[in-house]
Amino acid sequence: MINARNIHKDLMDRDAEYNKEYTILEEEFAWIDALIKARVNAGITQAELAIRLGVSQPAVAKIESGRNVGIKTIKRYAKAMGYSLTFDLQFMPKERNA
Repeated sequence: MINARNIHKDLMDRDAEYNKEYTILEEEFAWIDALIKARVNAGITQAELAIRLGVSQPAVAKIESGRNVGIKTIKRYAKAMGYSLTFDLQFMPKERNA
């Protein structure tokens, strides 16, 4: 069986370009992961969440993929599971905000 985590770790260790691109997107991956974990921890399937949102299951999958998802959509997603969406702005050192 192929283990995606092992493949990712190997690529992070051996492929500088992969590592660089992943690091750039790491914050985006983190919030996507948080959405999915919240749904799973709430015991809600994508199909059940789709019904609550009034959308199709593939639409929920698209939200969870992070493709072109707006703040309003993420807010609705969170609310449908009993969560609220908050933002935390943090100062970034100059080398990170270039």
